[in-house]
Amino acid sequence: MEQVSGEFLALGMIWYIVFLFSTTCHEASHALAAKIGGDRTAFEGGQVSLNPMPHMTREPFGMLVVPILSYMLGGWMIGWASAHYDPFWQQRYPRRAAVMSLAGPAANFTLAFIAALGIHAGMAAGVFEAPAVVSFQKITQVVEPETASGILHFAAPFLSVLFFLNLLLGAFNLLPVPPLDGSTGVTLFMSERMAHRFLEVMGDPSFRIAGLMAAWLIFDRLFDPIFSIALNVLYPGMNYQ
Repeated sequence: MEQVSGEFLALGMIWYIVFLFSTTCHEASHALAAKIGGDRTAFEGGQVSLNPMPHMTREPFGMLVVPILSYMLGGWMIGWASAHYDPFWQQRYPRRAAVMSLAGPAANFTLAFIAALGIHAGMAAGVFEAPAVVSFQKITQVVEPETASGILHFAAPFLSVLFFLNLLLGAFNLLPVPPLDGSTGVTLFMSERMAHRFLEVMGDPSFRIAGLMAAWLIFDRLFDPIFSIALNVLYPGMNYQ
């Protein structure tokens, strides 16, 4: 468990703000894409919104309890949320459902890109500097202000966490295993008949449990090179440990 200090708690607040915002954008994107595609279920539940409350009400454990516990125990946050959809709509329009599923990760990658632009802008202005070495355990050192005071004291870790967390959320959710978004998104590349059959098989609860276990086991190996490449694009010549 991480040592609790004023700095640790302040950083935790930044993590939670970013987590809430990123997760809300992810689920709101799902809900908006579903609405555009003809399924108003999540829209009528208030989830086409950047207000986190409808999402927290639907998944209080995944959006409140687990993020706080994961930060206290490991120094970074994990959690989950969900947007309700009509399964009959998914069966009738598998391609629309695939677009709806991919909208969530697309929102995360967009936020990561915006964070990267903010980091580059700060470096160009001379208010941020790249550290010599970045480690997964000290992700908020991705951006270090030369003089961390005032708004910079918030902006540096905020942009760092925004970049990292959304890169992680986007990549993780693209894994083509249930119940992750990639398991439905992959049907975009199938014939309609094959998509129907695939969704029927993947809807089995046993596949959802197996999918989560598989994702948990393989994601570390997959994300490490993704993160290393992203950092080297962000900071050419960066040493990553």
